[in-house]
Parts: sequence; structure tokens; C-alpha cells
Amino acid sequence: MPSFSHETTLEFTYDSDAVARIVERSVAQEVGEIEGDRSTTTLSRTGDTVTVVVEAADLVALRAGVNTWIRLVEVAETVHDCGVAASS
Repeated sequence: MPSFSHETTLEFTYDSDAVARIVERSVAQEVGEIEGDRSTTTLSRTGDTVTVVVEAADLVALRAGVNTWIRLVEVAETVHDCGVAASS
């Protein structure tokens, strides 16, 4: 197992705990599924904030991991927003 010498924490804050919970549940299933030998990710939620911690063995793997998780969260937000708009 490689040493993870680089780390980034991403925090996403929402208007409510309920929205944060939806985003967290949407992306949580990806934890462990998309990681390689060079990075790992943890996901947590406290109230209205979802936190993603990406650890990596090198900067290239860290950048790739951060980009992946930002995209996953953005997709979850977009899907939620579309659902809200459709129900209005």
C-alpha cells in the first residue's frame, strides 16, 4: 500500500441538512469504487456540509481525485436542482 503524502479537503455547504444528505447519499456509493492504488477518498456529512477528503501518493493522483470528486458532487447537485425545478 502506498504512502499518501498529499491531501486535500473539499467542503460543500448547502441551504439545508436535507440537501446535504441527498448529495452525500448520491456520491457515497462511489467511495471505494473509483479509487486506484495511488489515492483514497473519505466522505462525511455534518449538518448542511458535505466533506470529501482526497489523499494521494503524488500530485497528479491528487489532482485527478479532486477533479473526479468535484464532478461527482456537481452532478448530484444538478440532479437535485432539476428535481426541485420539476416539482415546482
